[in-house]
Amino acid sequence: MEGDDKSDGSTRRRLCSCTKDDFLPEESFQSWGNYASALRQTPARLLDRVTSRSSLEAELEVKARSGGQMKRTLTAWDLIWFGMGAVIGAGIFVLTGQEAHIHAGPAVVLSYAFSGLSALLSVFCYTEFAVEIPVAGGSFAYLRVELGDFVAFIAAGNILLEYVISGAAVARSWTSYFATLCNHQPEDFRFHVDSLPKDFNQLDPIAVGIITLVCIIAVLSTKGSSRLNYIATVVHLIVIIFIMIAGFLKADVKNYQNFAPYGARGIFKASAVLFFAYVGFDAVSTMAEETKNPARDIPIGLVGSMVLTTTIYCVLAVVLCLMQPYSEIDINAPFSIAFRKVGWGWAQYVVAAGALKGMTSVLLVSAVGQARYLTHVARTHMMPPWFAKVDPKTGTPIIATVSMLAAQAVIALFTDLEVLANLLSIATLFIFMLVALAIIVRRYYVSGETSEANRKKLVVYITMILASSTGTSMYWGLSEHGWIGYCITVPIWMISTLLLWATLPQARSPKLWGVPLVPWLPSTSIAINIFLLGSIDGKSFVRFMAWTALLFIYYLLFGLHASYDTAKLYESESAQGKALRNAEEGTAADGGDAP
Repeated sequence: MEGDDKSDGSTRRRLCSCTKDDFLPEESFQSWGNYASALRQTPARLLDRVTSRSSLEAELEVKARSGGQMKRTLTAWDLIWFGMGAVIGAGIFVLTGQEAHIHAGPAVVLSYAFSGLSALLSVFCYTEFAVEIPVAGGSFAYLRVELGDFVAFIAAGNILLEYVISGAAVARSWTSYFATLCNHQPEDFRFHVDSLPKDFNQLDPIAVGIITLVCIIAVLSTKGSSRLNYIATVVHLIVIIFIMIAGFLKADVKNYQNFAPYGARGIFKASAVLFFAYVGFDAVSTMAEETKNPARDIPIGLVGSMVLTTTIYCVLAVVLCLMQPYSEIDINAPFSIAFRKVGWGWAQYVVAAGALKGMTSVLLVSAVGQARYLTHVARTHMMPPWFAKVDPKTGTPIIATVSMLAAQAVIALFTDLEVLANLLSIATLFIFMLVALAIIVRRYYVSGETSEANRKKLVVYITMILASSTGTSMYWGLSEHGWIGYCITVPIWMISTLLLWATLPQARSPKLWGVPLVPWLPSTSIAINIFLLGSIDGKSFVRFMAWTALLFIYYLLFGLHASYDTAKLYESESAQGKALRNAEEGTAADGGDAP
């Protein structure tokens, strides 16, 4: 016991301090000469990382690099509540009003349904990976196994950006509803600073405060976070049921007469932004490492929570647009203001309190998920391994949690919700598209088993699926009234998917749980996600590309060399271990033959 106490004490000291080796312990960074040599080898190393793929065994071995194990305490019930707590928050309580008012009108219910379909298809893809690769890395681990280190890193950087942006957006929405609860206007608790540029000049210290509180809860215990989320989500659902019943009592069908004032383009533009409302379920997949029975609990948790969430979203969207004309819906706190305008001023306080509960759940689950994501990325040394340390007492990645939420707080302090929502949707749709692509690769390609002819066919079919989907999205974004382009791109997508299904045998079957209707389901997911990207504004794409370019520069200078050294060290150790086992087996066999 005394020795264990000393060990725990030294571990805690290491968590609270850091040295150069905590950030750059690899051979390439031991001296300036080593680093210069590594930079000269960048093209060869980049080619190696682009073409190499991880394995399930390697991902499980990576878990040991945290210096501690996460505790398996979560059940399917926990995951359902985590899933609903992660998703039902700022999206429905804020963006519904924004998109109904600006883009879709009452047809915002169709926008939610289409986004929900896309999210559900992505859930199926995530579920197979989460069951087959039960580690904390989520889509980063999945993409590393199927598409290689380089694609996984670019995706990981955008997922971390997604987590930071979504948390910041929810925290700012939390302030808006808190203001209505205090009988103020949604913007009253923010401070305007004239010297800052537009969309970044409304400072929100309350958002920083709620993020800080969530950070404290998240670092203490995952199971404790689950219990708090469970309570908050139950209260939240009670309030949602109240909104549905009370809203229908104050409904006026005349508000539905002009159902789609902005046409199909407005519906899909709103759908692309409202994808923000479904962000969060991927955080549940990062909890596979802490789930008692991943094969049973993860499918139930992910699919169940998504079906329930989509249903709730659509009903709430109908209620809001029946209560008020879409042109009069408040953008910042639509449900609270709607009840005030129909004469139920007391109800706005119930709605605001429920919204705050829901958004607190979103922030909490997001904090848990994003920390585990960063932990797994750091385990591969693509990010400094200091972020991967797990506290032995709490069983949580404290450093990763604090680091991510600190970044989240900075963004929440300055940035307007609309800027955050558009940028978030791009990152999310991009990642979900990659995960669906990875499912196709996983099912149809196994290194060393798939023939060269079948590999070439797979590359051609995937290229056709991506090209036709991109063509459809671009045509939608550039041509407001044309239709001829769809007559070319849609049949190409269908033919390429059909050929993939009919001419290529599946090289791998899932061991525990698999996506149904492969390749049709993941191919459809790819097409829908890329199509929705065509409805997002150009400025958001510029910001997205700028962030991706920064990720690429960091990867070339640091992440590439750190992960290359780590991978080669693992391969060397694996080869030595295999040789040692073979030698021991040979010795045992010789001993057995001796008289």
